[in-house]
Amino acid sequence: MSSPENCSQNGEERILLHTARWSAPVKIEFDRGRHDRAKIGFVLLAMEQTIEDDMFRLCPPGVGIHFSRAPMTNRISVATLGAMAVGIGDAATHLLPDEDLDVVCYACTSGSVVIGEERVFAELKRGKPMAKTTCLISSVMRALETLGARRIAIATPYLAEVNAIEKAYMAARGFEIVNMQGLGIENDADMVKVAPRTILEFAESVDHPQAEAVFISCGALRSIDIITELEVRLGKPVITSNQAMMWDCLRLAGVTDRRTDCGRLFQDH
Repeated sequence: MSSPENCSQNGEERILLHTARWSAPVKIEFDRGRHDRAKIGFVLLAMEQTIEDDMFRLCPPGVGIHFSRAPMTNRISVATLGAMAVGIGDAATHLLPDEDLDVVCYACTSGSVVIGEERVFAELKRGKPMAKTTCLISSVMRALETLGARRIAIATPYLAEVNAIEKAYMAARGFEIVNMQGLGIENDADMVKVAPRTILEFAESVDHPQAEAVFISCGALRSIDIITELEVRLGKPVITSNQAMMWDCLRLAGVTDRRTDCGRLFQDH
């Protein structure tokens, strides 16, 4: 054993030196880590409070999910949503900066339609150039297309100005919006507090006989809690923002797990 004279007088350094000089060699075995199936990154709004919980709840074993946040005020309006575009790419750079992701997603429905998918994808690619890109409105439309639903009733928490843009955006992509109603909530901090029972009853009231599916828009709403009950009541598929987002991200990453507790989308597709 080395004498104290040959070691640093700092206790920690002395222990490290002793270990380095006298420990037996260790054979280190590496595997693919806990998340060996896929790694998915989400860019959230700065004040977001619902999506992280929902993504962990919907995430299957072996899939890693990672979060970063873009600057955003609590007020949800066309002006504030449009102003956050550049922050998406900046936030994406902080998602596992030394590793590649399989998929990176901008997790805001209203922001996706105000900024537009093309700009969102460009920003995400700026931050994570090797990842597949998606955003919440893209996920929703892919989910509806997979279900074969083109005539849609939409329930949202938004102001009328945000609803108008979302309706026009989806109509331009070939969806017929047979009814759309909003709760007129302006602040995200209030959206996260809307009780699931209220969401259930509101979405049921927005349904329309011609609608082939009901879409509950907004990642801040706790809508995944009521999907199964609402589908039973309506007898038709229900799509919610966070349900569709995780389903889409998993499918883009090549993960095809099904589940029976989150609507027909996850159960049948």
